[in-house]
Amino acid sequence: MKKNNADEYNDNNEEISGLVYSHDNFSEDFESDYGEEMRVVSTEYQDDDSNEELSIRPKTLDEYIGQEKVKENLKIFIDAARQRGETLDHVLLYGPPGLGKTTLSAIIAHEMGVGIKTTSGPAIEKQGDLIGMLSQLSEGDVFFIDEIHRLSRVIEEVLYPSMEDFIYDLIIGKGPAAQSIPIKLPKFTLVGATTRAGQLSAPLRDRFGVIERLELYTAEELAIIVKRSASILGIEIEEDGASEIASRSRGTPRIANRILRRVRDFAQVRAGGVITREVADAALNRYEIDELGLDSTDRRMLESIIKFFDGGPVGLDTLAATIGEEAVTLEDVYEPFLMQIGFLNRTPRGRCATRGAYEHLGMAYKTRDDFNRQTSFFDDDDKK
Repeated sequence: MKKNNADEYNDNNEEISGLVYSHDNFSEDFESDYGEEMRVVSTEYQDDDSNEELSIRPKTLDEYIGQEKVKENLKIFIDAARQRGETLDHVLLYGPPGLGKTTLSAIIAHEMGVGIKTTSGPAIEKQGDLIGMLSQLSEGDVFFIDEIHRLSRVIEEVLYPSMEDFIYDLIIGKGPAAQSIPIKLPKFTLVGATTRAGQLSAPLRDRFGVIERLELYTAEELAIIVKRSASILGIEIEEDGASEIASRSRGTPRIANRILRRVRDFAQVRAGGVITREVADAALNRYEIDELGLDSTDRRMLESIIKFFDGGPVGLDTLAATIGEEAVTLEDVYEPFLMQIGFLNRTPRGRCATRGAYEHLGMAYKTRDDFNRQTSFFDDDDKK
């Protein structure tokens, strides 16, 4: 990698991991530019994800990386259904966001050789919306509902006969004079995706014949995904660079691909377009993402618990007010990953930072006894 002469640098340059870059092209107010809606390590789908995500999504189970148990089970169910010439049973996919539930639904349709219609739970507001979608399906098609746990109970009642008997009961009239006219629907496969399987009602959950949980990816699996995405997007990346990105991606392919695009921009402007370990490290340091994938808000949350509340317990509302975030944002966005890596505990009395959090932040760990130790009422002179 070529380096410019020393006299080409000004006082505004900074060196990280052997790379020199300037602050000039970055906003002075970094946190205001990259709030929660632009948070790099957010597992939620963002608008800029759609630009290139469709092109790098795998089309078949063989191309799909990771989730080996889920893939093996789905392959068996799909092959069996195709051999019998039947429609695949309804499928429920659940797990943390960003792991590929939507991608798997498209793969199921592709492997079955049928079409797919996609919607989400909040988008189906009235019974007519659902019936209009179901009536447009062809025989054997996949009907994918993302965030299926957010369906209203009224819509669920319509889904029950549609899933079991492929019939919709059209109600004409009101009161005692109302009549029910069954309308036959084409046989279809409902694929539901949810991050909160526990919020599904038991009657709806029981109507799924295939229920699979997606797990967080290992760093090795994410490195393969990063290299595959880089190859499709025409990005030159070294093995160490892919591993560096993978290790900071929180076990989530969506985050890994998003980081890859951000690091690509950094490499293009500052490092000749090649992503090495040093380039990836410098770029991720710019975004304040550490070696475990924690960003500035994650660390600020842990530091507040430790510094201001002696490691906890502290109530959620109090913690939210301390760091200036909404309580629901902390609970739904930040806490899950911190709990998964063992840095945060939820107790009946509040949130507590663990020993691992202290060590990661470079702070001395203190036990409860260190905070609660009291002076003895008896003088040690009696022992002399």
